[in-house]
Amino acid sequence: MREYNKDLVDALQANQEEVDIRGTRIIIKASPEETRPGYLDPRELEMIKKAMMGNEQRPEQGTTAEPTLPEHALQAMRDHMGFPNRNLNLSEIHTQYEKIRLGENDVGLWRYYTKRSMRKKGKPCLIYFHGGGWVGGSVYGVENSCRLIAELADAVVFNIDYSLAPEKKFPNGFNDCFHAVKYIYDHSEVFGIDRTKIAVGGDSAGGNLAAAVAVKNRELDLQMIALQVLIYPCVTFFTKGVEGYKWDIDDYEIAEEQSEMINLVLGVGRPTEDRDDDPMSDLYFTNKADAKSPYASPLFVDSKGLPKTLCVSAEFDGARIQAELYSKKLALSQVPVKTIRYKGCTHGFFDKLGFLPQTEDLCIEIANAMKEI
Repeated sequence: MREYNKDLVDALQANQEEVDIRGTRIIIKASPEETRPGYLDPRELEMIKKAMMGNEQRPEQGTTAEPTLPEHALQAMRDHMGFPNRNLNLSEIHTQYEKIRLGENDVGLWRYYTKRSMRKKGKPCLIYFHGGGWVGGSVYGVENSCRLIAELADAVVFNIDYSLAPEKKFPNGFNDCFHAVKYIYDHSEVFGIDRTKIAVGGDSAGGNLAAAVAVKNRELDLQMIALQVLIYPCVTFFTKGVEGYKWDIDDYEIAEEQSEMINLVLGVGRPTEDRDDDPMSDLYFTNKADAKSPYASPLFVDSKGLPKTLCVSAEFDGARIQAELYSKKLALSQVPVKTIRYKGCTHGFFDKLGFLPQTEDLCIEIANAMKEI
């Protein structure tokens, strides 16, 4: 059940404007309930207020975490990730789970597909990696979005339960995701999948993993991936030394009366004053040199030959600048790319299916992109 009228989703589909921002063609989707520039979507605003009131001890997004982070603090951070989302499916979705040994780890594969097409062959496929800063998040935070995409695209959608740091540091999680794609590709006939119509996708850290998997697929010339869906992806661990990348608060139009709250939610991807790399790297990497690996910071590598891309950003997200720069880099390398910015939204909005019309709209955009493969 939605917490909003379906008309708001229809408005997002109907009302959009394509603009050129520093050489990047971006489709701007305005908040259907807040047209003033620099303001949060009112539904996002209320959810942020409730979170601030109920979680005064919650670690702020993007705060520094040391390698010696106490176990209870790490668990508290994990417990506060994600958002309770709603099932919006109108048809029966079959869900299957298997845990398989891939490389050095056991990896969980959740699989969703519609009952009506369970015996249909040659379906498109989305292999999804959840967000959570490489240390948290779960398949459950995006389960309903994955189920909805399976229905809208009449596709098989996989939701990958990969290894998390710091218990299993880089490249464990990345390897799990790559091996999962290879396993699904190799068994495409068993799953009723057209192996020429496989997409990878993810949000935030999951977007990082999806982009990195696409890079390795290109480097090994495996041709497994036809589309990458990158939702506010973190594509670099560094704020300096990346050509064309400069984080500047002036790139954000912020209403004065909401400035304190908006500044608070810009934590992810926002540089800290005393370091060049992302604080989460302390938990993710054993060796800091690994942060410059193409499988950790895809923004560093050549983009030629990467798959068709849907790249999504949120207006009030510290990672927006790097995500849109990555889109520009892809476009300059002749990669077909569609970039969408949701105005009024913040990092993590994809978790809020049923609470934000923008999340449902994005599921529609992903399904449409899959139909076009």
